Amino acid sequence: MTTYNEQLQQKTNYLTEKLRPFHAPKLQVFPSAEQHYRQRAEFRIWHEGDAMSYAMFQAGQKASSASLIKLDNFPTAAHSINDLMPKLMHAISDCPVLRERWYQVEFLATLSVDSKILVTLIYHKRLDDAWEAAARQLQNDLNIWIIGRSRGQKIVLTQDFVTEKLTVHGREFQYRQLEGGFTQPNAQICEKMLAWACNAAGNSKQFDLLELYCGNGNFTLPLSQHFRRVLATEISKTSVAAAQWNISANQINNIQIARLSAEELTEAFSGSRAFQRLTTQGIDLQHYDFSTIFIDPPRAGVDDETLKLVAKFEHIIYVSCNPETLCENLQYLTQMHKIQEVALFDQFPFTHHIETGVLLIKK
Repeated sequence: MTTYNEQLQQKTNYLTEKLRPFHAPKLQVFPSAEQHYRQRAEFRIWHEGDAMSYAMFQAGQKASSASLIKLDNFPTAAHSINDLMPKLMHAISDCPVLRERWYQVEFLATLSVDSKILVTLIYHKRLDDAWEAAARQLQNDLNIWIIGRSRGQKIVLTQDFVTEKLTVHGREFQYRQLEGGFTQPNAQICEKMLAWACNAAGNSKQFDLLELYCGNGNFTLPLSQHFRRVLATEISKTSVAAAQWNISANQINNIQIARLSAEELTEAFSGSRAFQRLTTQGIDLQHYDFSTIFIDPPRAGVDDETLKLVAKFEHIIYVSCNPETLCENLQYLTQMHKIQEVALFDQFPFTHHIETGVLLIKK
């Protein structure tokens, strides 16, 4: 069996080779804990007569008894999730209204051992008053938050979020993380990513930062401490609402969020299209003096038109979850920029996934 250090070295070698054509400097490597690093986990529920168990299925295979992996615990997940798993299974096994047609569960935890875990119970049946009463009793008994889901139903007993606290360079930031919303599942590596991005930004308080794909403001909050002002964009209404809450909760007053996609922001920058959403928010792109752009795009990378916009900036901080599309984008960006720093963040140990941070400076 491959050890953690061996698999991390394999990733390091792979990424080093991928970046070699771009004359990248030596990788900074940020290892993960080998176990109990995930604050998020989800499982199917396997029923066999009166018995139930947590289950996963072999990758690439149908959910069936042939590919079934039964679980009593999940060492990849946080200690708090592992502690809760048997208690939840035992309690629901003893309650017919909660166990009937229960087929999936999702856990969302935080680094804080004092915080309640958010548990989403998903069913193949309509959830009624009897279910809600039993779920409220379970929520109280286990000291957790519970959400019930079924087709066309979402029942939030108390709240549908947890509040994570991440520390970056000695300052603690609060984040509202919504059920079903995107968050970095490896919170300790996330702290390392945030610290690296802030170091890459340097001290640029006489200039402004543009951020694309900001999500709930994960990078936005700590990066705002290094710039005069920040304009961040995000298309998801849910993520924008979470980002606005996070900005207010952390008492940060130099961030504006524009609900635009990266493609729309590119159109606004070029002047080819005006957006009422910018006008109503009092956002005038001409009033910003941007020195740096921060991007954390989806796996597909940055589209061609947005890439042209990105290339106009003096400094580019690019965080990628896909080395393939990162390198495709770097083929264009390195025509005008050189790679100053590059980092590997091992978000998902013992998988092929690699998170990469790249700082580019205009030549």
